[in-house]
Amino acid sequence: MKNLAPELTSKKAILSLGLLCGLVLAGCGPAEQGPPAEVDLILTNGKVLTVDENFSIHDTVVVDEGLIVATGGAALLQSYDAGEVVDLQGKVLMPGFIDSHTHIRGRPNHYIDLTEAGSVVEIQRLVQAKAEEVGAGNWVTGYGWSEDQLTEGRRPLRDDLDAAAPDNPVILTRAGGHSAVSNGMALELAGVTADTPDPEGGVIERNPDGSLNGVIRERQGIVSRLVPPATPDELVESLEVNLNDLLADGITSIIDASKPPSEYAMWEELYASSDMALPRAALQFQWFDTEGIAAVKERVGDGNEFLKIGPIKVFADGGFTGPAAYTKEPYLNQGDYHGHLDMPEDDLIAHLNEIHDAGWQMGIHAIGDAAIELVVDILAGALERNPREDHRHYLNHFSMRPSDATMETMAQHGIAITQQPNFTYTLEGRYVANLDGWRLQHNNPLRSPMDHGVTVAISSDILPIGPMVGLYAAVTRKGMTGAVYAEEEAITMEEAIRGYTRTGAWLLFEEDVKGSLEPGKYADMIVLSDDLLTIDPERIMDVEVEQTWLAGRLVYTRQ
Repeated sequence: MKNLAPELTSKKAILSLGLLCGLVLAGCGPAEQGPPAEVDLILTNGKVLTVDENFSIHDTVVVDEGLIVATGGAALLQSYDAGEVVDLQGKVLMPGFIDSHTHIRGRPNHYIDLTEAGSVVEIQRLVQAKAEEVGAGNWVTGYGWSEDQLTEGRRPLRDDLDAAAPDNPVILTRAGGHSAVSNGMALELAGVTADTPDPEGGVIERNPDGSLNGVIRERQGIVSRLVPPATPDELVESLEVNLNDLLADGITSIIDASKPPSEYAMWEELYASSDMALPRAALQFQWFDTEGIAAVKERVGDGNEFLKIGPIKVFADGGFTGPAAYTKEPYLNQGDYHGHLDMPEDDLIAHLNEIHDAGWQMGIHAIGDAAIELVVDILAGALERNPREDHRHYLNHFSMRPSDATMETMAQHGIAITQQPNFTYTLEGRYVANLDGWRLQHNNPLRSPMDHGVTVAISSDILPIGPMVGLYAAVTRKGMTGAVYAEEEAITMEEAIRGYTRTGAWLLFEEDVKGSLEPGKYADMIVLSDDLLTIDPERIMDVEVEQTWLAGRLVYTRQ
């Protein structure tokens, strides 16, 4: 793993000068004369979804030096002599998934993974066990709880955490990261009381009697800032495992959607020294450290095939798990509450213009319809004032459908989206609690922006990270209850696969090297247990990744 990236750089150059000029000029044909060409690998007797411009389907792929040499029929076996031939036994082979908006982190020893927690009682047991492990007075942190998955049908609150760990400060972040619950000791240490005013852009929740229930939306950093930083060894060790785990889901490339520039060196060290296979990664830096971003860009340039700098991340508003997304109409049964912008509008305008004028690409968090329309207007103004032909600015999330005029503006100015259709499934309860009518039905729209000419990639935001939930919701528009939301927003499986592969590569300006199985591109491939193009849609989430190939190397096999 540690030498793979520089190896591929030189080998790709050789292929570009040689094979691309000869063997694969037409896209999938071998040389017509001479002895069979020697290559590393052939995978044959399968259903190969190339995800090229025409979504061509073949049965054989030829790989050499980590790159695709040819795709076509079984006749390729007569034209190439491979060191290894893999019989796909009729299984589907397709490009590895590109998750263009996710969050992969290393975790400290005081951290609890709550993504599988099924009840408040279970969360209490996990907190109590961790508190005993770290000792009285030390912090307990965690991530991943969701009230929609808890048998009590409610959130864990301050009193629950006080009962579980009265002698430890505790803060547990909800899945999605837009709210967190703290216990009494953590709130006391942070100086948060019933008299503390709501921070700008956030909400400190209170019980009917005015006391704190422990939940803070969007600005939970007023408590979490007190959590001691983890050691680099803690973070690197767990980060390595968490990245390697992505290969089991068939994810061969990611855009990590929110990192400080200071973390890039840690990732560099990991990718240079890891003995584990790791997916290709682009780190999306947070906008507020422009000097740090510029310094890393100057030092690493374009990075390499496995690690690079991605677009700049800007938060325009909050999320729905709070809720705090900025909406045009008030939230359901919440008075005149519209959520919040993440910063004053004038500051948002200034920052987006500054980043655009610096020549950097942006991926902007915009969830509520009011936030989406505002961001699009700002970007359109920046592009009209300072045109850039191929900027590839895009919106992360696009959870509420904006006006048709806004989508037309996006298409006109080339403003794209990375969308999470899995939210329709996993966040169904949050949408039902906070939205109604047309805006509930059209959550996470796909068909309407695509029909307006907007480029749409698909990603997970780790809710959950497995791509099958996103593919299922994209084509069925179903929530966890089985309810269908605006069926007219559904897309085809071919479109969904393209959004999870080829379009993700396009967001990174890497459509020439990955995202499809075409000659000259990385041999990043996955083998599936079932055919996504023909399976009953209700079985999509049962489809498993049986193999993952990265640069032509088998890096995961399902046991």
